[in-house]
Amino acid sequence: MSDNELSSTGAAGGAKFAGTRTEKPVSGTVHVVDDDAAVRDSLAFLLTAAGFSVRVHDSAEALLDAAPDLAPGCVLTDIRMPGLDGLGLQRRLAELGLDVAVVVMSGHADVSSAVAAMKAGAVDFLQKPFAETTLLAVVRQALERQIAAAAEVEAAGAAAARLASLTPREREVLAQLVAGHANKVIAQALGASPRTIEVHRARVMEKLGVRSLPDLVRLVLAAG
Repeated sequence: MSDNELSSTGAAGGAKFAGTRTEKPVSGTVHVVDDDAAVRDSLAFLLTAAGFSVRVHDSAEALLDAAPDLAPGCVLTDIRMPGLDGLGLQRRLAELGLDVAVVVMSGHADVSSAVAAMKAGAVDFLQKPFAETTLLAVVRQALERQIAAAAEVEAAGAAAARLASLTPREREVLAQLVAGHANKVIAQALGASPRTIEVHRARVMEKLGVRSLPDLVRLVLAAG
C-alpha cells in the first residue's frame, strides 16, 4: 500500500461511520485533496468504510503528480488550499485533457466559487458541514457518471472503427438506410439495381455486426 492510500482500518482522524455497507461498491478511485490532514483522514476512513477505493493528496500539486493514474475516478477537492486552489486544480485537469469527475467542497463563504466550479464542469459541490450520507451519495453518483461516460467513449470508438471498415459505396448505402429509405428508393438514388443494394445492405450489416435496422441506427448514433 502506498503512502497516499488508506484502508478502512487505518487512522481516521476521529471520524465516525455509523452506517453499514449496503450498496454494491462502485469501481474507480476517489482522490481526496485537502491540505488538512484530519479532514483527509476522516474522509478517507468514511469512504473506504463504505466500500470505495481511496487515495489522499495533501495538495493540488500532489494530485497532479499522480495525474496519469486518475481515470477512471473522482476528485473530491477543497476549494481553499495553499498554492493551487480547487478551481485552479480543476482548470489544470481540463488543460491536461484528463477526463475525471470533480466534486468540490466549500464553506458557506465559498459558495460563489463552488458555483464557478460547476460552470467549469464540476459534477457537484458539497457545502460544509455536510452529512455522511450526502457525501457518499454525491461520490457514488460522480463515479457512476464517470464510468458511464467512459463506456460511451469506448462504445463510440468501437462503432467508429466498424464504420471505417465500410467501402465508399457501402457508406452511401448506410446513409440511405439510416435515412429510412427502402431498397428500391436507394437503388434509384444510387443508380443501381435493387438486388445490388440488397447485397450491399447485407455486407453492411455483416461488417457492422448488427442484425436489424434499429441496431444499425443505434450503432451509427453511438459513433457520433
